[in-house]
Amino acid sequence: MTIASTVSGVPLRATVTGLAAGLRELVLGDTDLVEPFHEDARPGKGQGIVLAPWGGRVRDGRWLLDGVPQQLALTEPSRGNASHGLLRYAPYRVLEHGEARAVLAATIHPQPGYPFLVDTTVRYEVGETGLVVTHEAVNVGATRAPWACGAHPYLAVGRTPASALTLTVPASTALVTDERLLPVRSVAVDAPDAPAGADLRRGRRLAELDLDLGLVDVEHVDGIAASTLLDDEGRGVRLWQDAAFGALVVFTPRDFPAVDGVRQAVAVEPMSAPADALNSGDGLAWLEPGESWTGRWGIAPVGLV
Repeated sequence: MTIASTVSGVPLRATVTGLAAGLRELVLGDTDLVEPFHEDARPGKGQGIVLAPWGGRVRDGRWLLDGVPQQLALTEPSRGNASHGLLRYAPYRVLEHGEARAVLAATIHPQPGYPFLVDTTVRYEVGETGLVVTHEAVNVGATRAPWACGAHPYLAVGRTPASALTLTVPASTALVTDERLLPVRSVAVDAPDAPAGADLRRGRRLAELDLDLGLVDVEHVDGIAASTLLDDEGRGVRLWQDAAFGALVVFTPRDFPAVDGVRQAVAVEPMSAPADALNSGDGLAWLEPGESWTGRWGIAPVGLV
C-alpha cells in the first residue's frame, strides 16, 4: 500500500508491505531515500522489515524465563541463532490506510520459546518532516512478557553509489562479536581494540567500511538521535530514533541484491535493545499484563528540497 504527501512542495511517497510491515519504497520526487525492492520480491537481507519481539540474534535460540529454559526456532541455522524476531515472515492486518498514513497490526501468539500474547502495531506517516514510523506493543496476556523491537531500513541517496556516500552515527560504544555475530563485550568506538570502522561519529566513507556492527550509548539530543548518509554536496538522508531506541546496528553488505544489481548498501537499524538481549537483559523491556511500549523513528531528506 502507498501513502503520499509533500516536503516543501516536492512529492513524497512511501510503499509499505503486508509482509513484516516492511518499508518497500520511500521516494522524494524521483529520488529513492531507501533501497527499494519489487512488489513480488522477497526482501533481501531483511530489507525494510520490522523486527519483534527481539531485534538481533539469540544465542542457540535459548534463554531462561524465571529459571525455566526456553527454546526458540533457529532461524539462522548456519550460525545456530534465532534471528530477527517472530514477525519476519508474518502477514500484518491493515487497520487503517489513508492518503498519508497507514497502520498495520500483527499478534504474537504463545509459541515455543516465547509463551506470551502480545499485540503489535506499526504506523507509517508521511508529511512535511518526511517519514515517521511508530511502533507499539501491548501485552494482552496474563503474564509479564519480554519485548524488544527494531527496524531494518537500507538508506539510499537516489542513484549515488553507496561507496561514494558518507555515514555519520552518534554512538560511542561498539559491541565486539564472536564468529556467530553475538556480542561478547563492549568497547569504546575509539579504543585501540575497537572493531575497524566502529567510530562513525565524524563520518566515514562507506567504501572504507565492511560492518555488521551493533552500537550502544547512542547520543540523544532533546530525545532524538540522528544518523546521516550524505553525498559530497551534503545531500542525503537523516535517520532519527527516539529514546525508546537506545541502540542501533550498521550493516554494509557488499553483496546486497539491489534492483540494479548486486552491490554495496547500508542498513542503519534502530533497535530498542542490542543482540541477545533475552539473555543479557540489556535494553529489554518487560511488559506487565495490559502494559504498552511505544517507540518512534523516521527518515527525513537533507538538502534535497
